Amino acid sequence: MLNTNSEYLRPEIMDVIRAFGAEDEEFTHYFSFGSGKFHNAVEYLGEFYDFVEETEVEDDLAFKRLAKRTAKLAFYKVLSKTKGSLPWGALTGIRPTKLAYAEIEAGRDFKLLFKQMDVSERNASLVESIIETQKQSPSGAGGQDLFISIPFCPTKCEYCSFITAPITATSKYLESYIDCLVREITSVKPLVKKLNSVYIGGGTPFVLEPAQLEKIYAAVANTFGEIPEYTVEAGRPDVFTDEKLSLSKTYGVTRICVNPQSFSDSTLRAIGRKHTAAQTVQAYESAQKYGFDINVDLIAGLADESVSDFENSVETAISLQPANITVHTLSLKSGAKLKENVKRLNVTGINDMVMLSREKLTAAQYLPYYMYRQKYQAGGLENVGWCKAGKACAYNINVMEEFTDNIAVGANAISKRLFGAENRIERYASPKDIPTYINKLDKIISERNKLFLEN
Repeated sequence: MLNTNSEYLRPEIMDVIRAFGAEDEEFTHYFSFGSGKFHNAVEYLGEFYDFVEETEVEDDLAFKRLAKRTAKLAFYKVLSKTKGSLPWGALTGIRPTKLAYAEIEAGRDFKLLFKQMDVSERNASLVESIIETQKQSPSGAGGQDLFISIPFCPTKCEYCSFITAPITATSKYLESYIDCLVREITSVKPLVKKLNSVYIGGGTPFVLEPAQLEKIYAAVANTFGEIPEYTVEAGRPDVFTDEKLSLSKTYGVTRICVNPQSFSDSTLRAIGRKHTAAQTVQAYESAQKYGFDINVDLIAGLADESVSDFENSVETAISLQPANITVHTLSLKSGAKLKENVKRLNVTGINDMVMLSREKLTAAQYLPYYMYRQKYQAGGLENVGWCKAGKACAYNINVMEEFTDNIAVGANAISKRLFGAENRIERYASPKDIPTYINKLDKIISERNKLFLEN
């Protein structure tokens, strides 16, 4: 339990407390600021700690940033004394690279800040490598990216906390949902000045029947014409067919995601998947025939996997030679069935898995090109996308680094508009619930138009 005189800082402090798994412990915190000094006093386990940091405060925005930073660092120092250090130190945000970019833009060496926040040298170097890869990618400021949400899956995986549900339970909404998507896609044309990319994500987009999928593809084609980068997160291999792949190619899709999560059949059974590792390879080879750039997703920490089990998955993914391999770390959020069943994660083993993936992917000449972190992520680790040279996915970079406006359609889709001169971002979130989304479509279109066409 946290008692603090600053409710404004509570979310930042709780991020650090959660990272150490100390939510059930008691803390008292007092924050003050005066004469250019940030003061954080912490009481924990009967001990009292005082942290004072004097630094220049340029404006209100800088004050808020530094207040959060000093409070997080104070709690990190207190907890690390008894619980040990974390690989990302006191950094709890989901985008370490974005913080690094801010420091670079201000003319500072971001590694100095990372050192102050106790980020490991290995992780600071990873961020540096990602920034170098991004410099060579086609991403960058300006224009818009379009995200299309397909929140339907064959079944719900044990680790999943998304709004997706088995399609057998939501099929009655499917045709109406697709009709709404078509209306939304058409409606956003006036908002797009320069379309960088389209990303159809899920859920599992390939769970749709070919005719249903074609309605969405046709709406995109009729609204925007040729698209520089066009990704479909096709999903689980048990829904792949040649007809869907051929249709995707016909409509100009350039990238396909094949998401096995593991190449262990026992793990796939444990997480509720209805396919085998062999089916994943078959789906990959089918997609490869059409010339798509292919991404393969893996998750470290699933079920009872050992490090050697995960090593086999990484080696299998590398042997396929996809354009991208994304390595996620298990994140157990509310809504994930697996969270209810997990008593204690083997955090040390998961850390070993992540480090092993870095070594093997680097040795195979894959480059890290984007990264993000999540709350409740095992071991306070990260998700990293790796690519072959010249094969980075611009959409992933743009959305993670917030380089461009993101226009998002569908249930639980979050649109973001960047106001660069003011250094701020405004968001508009569509309802998560599918029936609510369908019933409020006119309002959704109107409110998103206000965000992008006004001001």
